[in-house]
Amino acid sequence: MVKATNQNERFILKFLKTLSTGNLDKVRPLFHDEATWEVMSKGIPGAGTHVGKKGIIDEFLAPVRGLFEPGDPKVEVKVIFSKGPMVVTETRGRGKLKNGKDYDNLYVWVYEIKNGKVFRLREYMDSHYIANLAL
Repeated sequence: MVKATNQNERFILKFLKTLSTGNLDKVRPLFHDEATWEVMSKGIPGAGTHVGKKGIIDEFLAPVRGLFEPGDPKVEVKVIFSKGPMVVTETRGRGKLKNGKDYDNLYVWVYEIKNGKVFRLREYMDSHYIANLAL
């Protein structure tokens, strides 16, 4: 199990645990009002930059999570490290899609924390895997 060494890392572990529940109402307050979430892949569902809580939660996360069975995917943190307001995690996302397929992808997330909330998030993943999954 990954252990946090400071407040920002503890916050990010809480953020990912909350995200894994699928309860977006509990995820929403963890974002700064001016937050951005940038999916660094191209040509996949959710690609691009999502701005503000409405853009992130309602226009990005809700539709993407809607591809999965309720409560999936779960995020398993493999590595976490930080410097100042920046936190980096290496994770694995696993779950079941509504079309019955299993989901198992690798990620790196880079977060900037501001005022105790996620201010900027850059998400890197195996986009080849997503493209070949035939969502």
